[in-house]
Amino acid sequence: MAAFNQSDDLHGAEFVDVNLHGARFVRSDLSAAVMRGVDVGGADIDAPWLFDGGNALRVNGVDVAPFVEAELNRRFPGRSERRAGDPDGLRKAWATLEGTWSATLERAAAMPAGTVDISVDGEWSFAQTLRHLVMATDTWLGRAILEIEQPYHPAGQPNFEYEPDGYDMSVFSTPAPSYAEVLEVRAGRVAMVRDFLAAATPADLAKVRKNPWGPDHAVTILSCLHTILNEEWEHHRYAVRDLEAIEAGLED
Repeated sequence: MAAFNQSDDLHGAEFVDVNLHGARFVRSDLSAAVMRGVDVGGADIDAPWLFDGGNALRVNGVDVAPFVEAELNRRFPGRSERRAGDPDGLRKAWATLEGTWSATLERAAAMPAGTVDISVDGEWSFAQTLRHLVMATDTWLGRAILEIEQPYHPAGQPNFEYEPDGYDMSVFSTPAPSYAEVLEVRAGRVAMVRDFLAAATPADLAKVRKNPWGPDHAVTILSCLHTILNEEWEHHRYAVRDLEAIEAGLED
């Protein structure tokens, strides 16, 4: 099977009468791609940034992005609150999110032993997803909002393709933690966000911080909180998707 990576520049390439059946695109930029007369039956697209920047995703001339957004909000009650712009709205959004994750944790706990460590199609396991959310909270709350010099817990799960500029990520060079430790650390990070929001004021939300992924760029505390909420909902969607796939496999 042919494989392409970052060293292969396919920008502006043209594919004509090419068989891409079963091809898999991971962390690939397909923005502004144009497809004509294509067979996309059974195609599966996961684009977490679909709604950023107001870009359209047109299928047969119809912008389907608004329909996808509405359906995700229907499937995940409370998701629509993730862009709340005031302290009360953010507190409500976080409380709803906590309840959603609590139910999902109970669902995972009720499944066969080892379920939380199963990877579906090479994606992060349930435990790794929780670890990544620890790292995301440490980045956007600890490093950005609270400006903690070293906010990272070793149990976090980084995405090493996107290391923060000038930051020593060797803190993560440790054996994988037990699931019990993951749950404990994750609960602590959830409480940190809750506690911060409990005391947040409109003036706090407007304060400016350094973007943790690009310190030369400024971001508001509100935008950092929106990033945390987006991370939470997107990774919850992934977690539920993979739990459903695991459950389907158990039934076969």
